[in-house]
Amino acid sequence: MQSQSETRDSFKLLVLASLLTLALWFIPFAGVITYPIRLFVTFIHEIGHALAALVTFGGVNRVALAWNGSGVTFTKGGWGLLISSAGYLTTTVYGSVLLLMLRKQRNAKKAAIGTGAVLLLITALFGGNIVAWLAGLIFGGGCLLLGLRGAPKLVHFCMSFLAVQCLLNAFYDMRALLYLSAFDPAIPTDARNMAEATGGWLPPVVWAIGWALLSTLVVVATLVVYYRSLQTRAALSELRQPTLIADHSASVAQPRIQ
Repeated sequence: MQSQSETRDSFKLLVLASLLTLALWFIPFAGVITYPIRLFVTFIHEIGHALAALVTFGGVNRVALAWNGSGVTFTKGGWGLLISSAGYLTTTVYGSVLLLMLRKQRNAKKAAIGTGAVLLLITALFGGNIVAWLAGLIFGGGCLLLGLRGAPKLVHFCMSFLAVQCLLNAFYDMRALLYLSAFDPAIPTDARNMAEATGGWLPPVVWAIGWALLSTLVVVATLVVYYRSLQTRAALSELRQPTLIADHSASVAQPRIQ
C-alpha cells in the first residue's frame, strides 16, 4: 500500500510539474525550451495512428516528423475511422494513463522504460525521415536511460512533466484543429480525413468537436480518479497510525507475569 509520505510526494511533484508548464507559457522565447516537448507530443500522436493501423490489420509505411513540430503517418489498409481518430486521442490517453500510474513513485521507472522502448521500436520499424529518427532516438534513448539510471524522484518528476505536457498540448492541438476545421476545412487534417472516410456524412468540424469533448471527458475522469485515490490512500494511512500506537502502548502497559 502507498504510504502517506509517498502520496504527498506524488501530489507535490504533479503540482510542481504543472506550475512549471504554466510558467513556460509566460516566459519570453519559452518556445525554444518547449520545442523538444512539442516534437515528443507529436511523435506520441503519430504513434497512435501507427498502432491503430496495426491493430486493425493494416500496415504502416512510415512515420515522419517536420521541423515545425507537425507530423504525418502513412498507412495502408486498416480501419480508417479508428486510424484517423487515434492521433489526438492517443496523446490524451497516454497523458492520462501516465498520470494515474504516477500516483505511485515506483511506477515512474516502469513508465519511462516502457515509453522509451516503444519510441525506439517505432523509430526502428517506421522512422521515415531524419527528424523522426532524431526525435525517436533522443527521446527513446533518454526515457530508457532515465528509467534505468535516474534517481527515483527525478524520474517521477520528469514523467509527471511529460504527462502534464501531453495533456495540455492535446488541448492546444484540439483548439488548432477546431479552428482549421471550421474556417479552413480544405487544409489536410485528421478531421478532414475522417470526414472523407465517412463519405462526407459529417463535416470535419463535427469530428473535431467530438474528439475535443471525448478528450475532455477522459481528462476530467482521470483527474477525479487521481484526486479520489490520493484522498483514500491518505485517509487509510492516517487511520493506521493511531492503531499502531495504541497497540504498542497496550503491550508496554501489560504487566509481566513471572
